[in-house]
Amino acid sequence: MKWGGRIVAQDENALRFEASARTPVFQFVDDVVVTVTTEGSASRVDIRSVSRIGRSDRGANAARIREFIETFDQ
Repeated sequence: MKWGGRIVAQDENALRFEASARTPVFQFVDDVVVTVTTEGSASRVDIRSVSRIGRSDRGANAARIREFIETFDQ
């Protein structure tokens, strides 16, 4: 994956993992959580990416989530 995240915790039974990712320019650390929930014969993937520092991430978290979602289409 290009998003450059590093998994820091995972729970295979809960279908959840947590990761940290760094922004390209200033190397700020962002927290990422991905959870998969089964819904009948389908699954729902919830993704959260949030900056640890600062007021604005200049779209970095939204871009990270979009990139992560694009990997499902491949």
